[in-house]
Amino acid sequence: MKRNFFQNLLHRVFQNCAKPEGRVGKLIVNMMNASHGPVSKWGLSHLKLAPDAEVIDLGCGGGSNVSAMLDACPDGHVTGLDYSPVSVTASKKKNAAAIRDGRCNIVEGNVAELPFPDDTFDAATAFETIYFWPANSFPGVHRILKPGGDFLIVCEADGSCPADEKWTRIIDGMKLVSRENLVCELKKAGFREVRTDQKSVMGDKGRWLCVRAKK
Repeated sequence: MKRNFFQNLLHRVFQNCAKPEGRVGKLIVNMMNASHGPVSKWGLSHLKLAPDAEVIDLGCGGGSNVSAMLDACPDGHVTGLDYSPVSVTASKKKNAAAIRDGRCNIVEGNVAELPFPDDTFDAATAFETIYFWPANSFPGVHRILKPGGDFLIVCEADGSCPADEKWTRIIDGMKLVSRENLVCELKKAGFREVRTDQKSVMGDKGRWLCVRAKK
């Protein structure tokens, strides 16, 4: 499809949603920290963290969700992982005090090869990020969770609304995953008790999706 100048500009900017890079990437990270706040808060309401929980946020972006989970488990530890150096830097800055106190760690890495031992975390989260994950990434998340650990996935779009398609046209490589396919893939990876919730937004023109599964 041929794009006009404005569409080309939007295309170049929004490519950074997948992996923020350079000055535009820094802008995108700041935008995501602000714009994803409501859906992240809604998603986190589905996850009950123990005060001393060991948590990892996969695709941590600018670190706002890491910060929220640090508040939720004041005696615990939160790790953020992202494959964008720009995001890692922003997340470290956002959570600098917790890092100094030994309550937080931000690492650069890929969900396809998670650099953590088996049975490490009580909970793993993925906010607005599985659109860009390599195929068959869920078994790795299952591996690093402790028995009984939770995996929370939160998405602003799942392809169930016509308006969702605009994002896949703007952002190369973005894949929308339906609720049904997510449940199937999680069970295939070994997860159990897979529960889902959806929330209509923008007068039912959009639909948020939350999926929670147990190891």
